[in-house]
Amino acid sequence: MDFDFSDDQEQLRDAVRKWVDKGYDFERRRAIVAAGGFDRDAYTELAELGLTGLYVSEDHGGMGMGPTEAMVTMEELGRGIVLEPLTQTLISSATLQTHAPTALQAAWLPRMAAGEAIVVLAHQERAARYQLNRCTAVATESDGAWTVSGTKSVVAVGDQADAFIVPAMAQGTLALFLVKRSASGVSTQGYLTQDGSRAAEVVLGQASAQLITVHGLAALEEAVDIGIACSCAEAVGVMDKTLAITVDYMNTRKQFGVAIASFQALRHRVADMKMQLELGRSMSYYASLKLHAPAEERRRAMARAKYQLGTSMRFIGQQAVQLHGGIAVTDEYIVSHYFKKLTQLDMTFGDTLHQLGEVSARMQETAGVFA
Repeated sequence: MDFDFSDDQEQLRDAVRKWVDKGYDFERRRAIVAAGGFDRDAYTELAELGLTGLYVSEDHGGMGMGPTEAMVTMEELGRGIVLEPLTQTLISSATLQTHAPTALQAAWLPRMAAGEAIVVLAHQERAARYQLNRCTAVATESDGAWTVSGTKSVVAVGDQADAFIVPAMAQGTLALFLVKRSASGVSTQGYLTQDGSRAAEVVLGQASAQLITVHGLAALEEAVDIGIACSCAEAVGVMDKTLAITVDYMNTRKQFGVAIASFQALRHRVADMKMQLELGRSMSYYASLKLHAPAEERRRAMARAKYQLGTSMRFIGQQAVQLHGGIAVTDEYIVSHYFKKLTQLDMTFGDTLHQLGEVSARMQETAGVFA
């Protein structure tokens, strides 16, 4: 199998990397965190690069690209631990384009591609424990109009987004709805998360909604799988940069008159970090390549990938802290922010323990070395 990237994909990678290096340095990120964890100007800059329209068809003003281009983009954004929620934009644009009625697509996709509107997935509930079929939000229909009631937690930029994609129970089945943040009955409470990004609790009290699809569980599983693939790619970028920072520190930090990079025991630990990075990178590729596979195969692949990425993220983050020493947990030093990002990514769209359960539950009778 050919894993080489095309010229267009390499150009996309180069453009995103240049923006991260020149336009999103650590000081700008610190300022964004201090201002609340989200910067509309930075999001607009992503839109000017065409990134908010990666998954939007050209008919709606987007770039009409696919999972590989998204993977390349998210890796580079991971290197800069960019706070703005491009993963959510990719999830929402793909979901609307695949499942929403034509009128709803026309109303939202061009604005999303241009960066003028932000639509995020609001699916998490307090008691759900990553189980997508557990939903207490309820949708009711009256004279052809829908309303949704319920509470969604840890919604990315929930108090800044223009609309939400909300799963809710409708007549005994899970359906997906689009709810505007400005709709009557919607209230939000924003806060900073551990990695410095912004999220919110979203309360819906008979909020006006537009039906996306009655086949909500299948559409929600697909949306979360896109999120997993994007998070895996982002994690690869975070881990790659974390390793680079650690190696640079070891080449400059001296003990007993020599750089600590010369100590064999520490070099072995760096080699183990590199191995975990490459394991994570290969499974990220696997996840992106499986996004268009049949649903059962796709879900199984995402669980495998996210489990490996969770294992790699934990190892690399912890080793980076150990190799730096006390400075690694100070807010002033950059590696602490990479460590927090890795920790939060591990819990996004299902933590490692949950994904191990998913791998086990989806294991087929033919699995194993003796099959």
